[in-house]
Amino acid sequence: MNATLRKFGYPGTLLHEYRHWCVLLRPAQATLGALVLAAKSEATAFSALPPDAFAELHGAIAGIEAALRSFKPFDRINYLMLMMVDSHVHFHVIPRYAAVQDFAGSSFTDSGWPGPPDLKTATAITDAARALLLQALKSHWPQV
Repeated sequence: MNATLRKFGYPGTLLHEYRHWCVLLRPAQATLGALVLAAKSEATAFSALPPDAFAELHGAIAGIEAALRSFKPFDRINYLMLMMVDSHVHFHVIPRYAAVQDFAGSSFTDSGWPGPPDLKTATAITDAARALLLQALKSHWPQV
């Protein structure tokens, strides 16, 4: 696994794994259910991914959106491919909410709403709450 996957907590934050992609719970919850969709390859350019990875991306996105919508219906969803600090191909997946969301005793405010997501602001949650969130999202993952 590449360094970007490890930085975002793989394998402990793994929500779902595909042949070319991993869906991880984003350690910093900018909004409730924030994820990372990371390529498993060593590619540092989107165009360097193999064609099969692009084909598989459709299913990964469908799974992400179905799981998040089932867990807590979002108002919008943003996919950010920044790759400024972590160079391997990955997206930050940020579900967007107009209203405050509550989970495991914490309130999650989308501080950027309705503008661009604010990735520097995150709700601090305990390790136990993070584990509950990971399990909740896994339980909403669509069965194929």
